[in-house]
Amino acid sequence: MSPDVAGSSATKVPLDHLPALSGDYFRFDSRSVGRPFHIYVRFPEGYSASDRDYPVVYLLDGDSLFPILAANHLFLTYDEGLEEAIVVGIAYGSFDGSINRRGHDFSTRSLDDDSKQGGAEAFHNFLESELIPEVEDRYRAEPSRRILFGQSRGGYMVLYSAFTHPDVFWGRIASNPTFDPEREQFFSPAASASRDDLGLVVTSGTRDFSTLREVALEWHEAWKEADGMPWALNFVSIEDGTHAASSTDSYRSGVLWLFSEDR
Repeated sequence: MSPDVAGSSATKVPLDHLPALSGDYFRFDSRSVGRPFHIYVRFPEGYSASDRDYPVVYLLDGDSLFPILAANHLFLTYDEGLEEAIVVGIAYGSFDGSINRRGHDFSTRSLDDDSKQGGAEAFHNFLESELIPEVEDRYRAEPSRRILFGQSRGGYMVLYSAFTHPDVFWGRIASNPTFDPEREQFFSPAASASRDDLGLVVTSGTRDFSTLREVALEWHEAWKEADGMPWALNFVSIEDGTHAASSTDSYRSGVLWLFSEDR
């Protein structure tokens, strides 16, 4: 265990008594970001009795999305035959703006910006160089099939990852993403990838905020027939979907497409 990692898998937490969220927890103090994160892990059913490796889904905004989407993954295995996965929630531990710095971590800095934005590259370095190695050292993870999920500002971070570091994640799901600041970076060519099996899902609720819905449709129009994309693209309009409450619909459509044999 690295010196920046505190906590123990033997420590009892309330989630121990919620079998749909059965797994692990540890705190991680990031050098890249300079702040701690609370990492929640849901194990696949049968994990302790198996010796196989599993895909890993990394959830941004784990404070709110981990309890919803980790359990939802279990239901999708029941109803849709979805492959099981380790689900990792990356949480700040609070919604208080002095602690929860998602607005800074999930954004690049615009020309007229201040210190409230601009942390995307440092946060991605935390994911790639710190958290992912820790997760893959602790658990039976399949490095070739990592998925990143983000909602709203987290969806911005997913797009940033897809455009700047395409090889790191096999699959990405950007749910009702924001596109600002510096939206032009998402209309410009993406970095090249060495892999040919990457997938990007972008979802947009038909009842999302009008400003976000409009730019999402504009973005899709620009990219739907573009050449040279480093990932296969699936744009999903969620009928009657709203901004935040449709995250389960985004997750469902995203993971089912990513794991589909004929995508």
